[in-house]
Amino acid sequence: MQLLAVGLNHNTAPVSLREQLAFAPEQLGQAVVAARSWFERIDHGGADEAAILSTCNRTELYAASTVPDPLDAGAHFLADFHQLNYSELRPHLYMLPQHDAVRHTFRVASGLDSMVLGETQILGQIKDAIRTADEAGGLGTYLHQLFQRSFSVAKEVRSTTEIGAHSVSMAAAAVRLSQRIFDKIAEQHVLFIGAGEMIELCATHFAAQNPKSITIANRTLERGELLAHRFGGRAIRLAELQDKLHQYDIVISCTASSLPLIGLGMVERAIKARRHKPMFMVDLAVPRDIEPEVARLNDAFLYTVDDLGKVVQTGLENRQAAVAQAEAIIETRVKSFMHWVDDRAVVPVIQSLHENGEALRLMELDRARKMLAKGEDIDTVLEALSKGLTAKFMHGPQHALRQAHGEERAQLAEILPQMFRGRR
Repeated sequence: MQLLAVGLNHNTAPVSLREQLAFAPEQLGQAVVAARSWFERIDHGGADEAAILSTCNRTELYAASTVPDPLDAGAHFLADFHQLNYSELRPHLYMLPQHDAVRHTFRVASGLDSMVLGETQILGQIKDAIRTADEAGGLGTYLHQLFQRSFSVAKEVRSTTEIGAHSVSMAAAAVRLSQRIFDKIAEQHVLFIGAGEMIELCATHFAAQNPKSITIANRTLERGELLAHRFGGRAIRLAELQDKLHQYDIVISCTASSLPLIGLGMVERAIKARRHKPMFMVDLAVPRDIEPEVARLNDAFLYTVDDLGKVVQTGLENRQAAVAQAEAIIETRVKSFMHWVDDRAVVPVIQSLHENGEALRLMELDRARKMLAKGEDIDTVLEALSKGLTAKFMHGPQHALRQAHGEERAQLAEILPQMFRGRR
């Protein structure tokens, strides 16, 4: 069984490509089933495992498979599922086997591979992805163990290093960028589109600046009202954006929509209604919520998740010592996990040895009982039992040694005495 991780992230692909490879939350279960079927079709019914992680910064397929070239199979699955040209996608993919896949998983869970170094949100996203994969039947012994250990490694890294110290979150970066346009956020009206975790984080940061108003636009009004109430704001439906967008100076959007919610025409009309007063917009969604053409408008300042990524790199030098500590922890845990994987590889052999040994034992035991039933002397029976067991257990190794030649015989001659040097 080969472990692997195949995917792309904010370091290997722009947001324009990441949004094409992104999986909507409601797609994940179906995609996990499709990935397993993809591997099993190649493997002719093997017990393959699969899980998919899809966030604004990455899309990754984790798998355990017995197919001859699982990395290539995984990469082709991602392209095929999204109907993308494989040759165009391939340069942006990383394809990581065994040790590298395990190391990558641990680094992702620990926040070392995040756009915001040391951020904790990714761990919750991984747990959600694994829960979905489990419900879809994608997890087996290997992936279950891999991700359980990744959670432990992440906890160890965060509790023993300062990897999260001095970091600038995406939400804080959004505030910082908005202050380049508006000196005082306290004089601005802020609109948040969506009601998920990222919007909640952004609303918390902006609320601390005491803006004139906070509004939550969400597809489900009740959920929007629940979040708005926490920040003393109000909620509107997404359908109202067309008529009310011009009322807001700052717009932060992060939804799971597969299509843009705000188009160029909508923003042009809003800018005109605002008499060209600047509008600051942040699109944290992948796929994007705001059409990228909006960035061409003179009075609209649009930033994507990648733009904010450049801001959050500040302070990186202050975290290098923590990164080195975290990497050392991860390397130790990778070795431990791979030792477990190696042990798993010989489990079938050990089971087979036990089964064969048990069959031989029962055969000789049955023979001994028949001898006793005939009235044979107990010492004679025990002698025959011990000699019969020894002969049967030694037959296989002796036969292998006689049949081997050259280097193989030399290796067996060295190994077999160690195997049969029992305790005395």
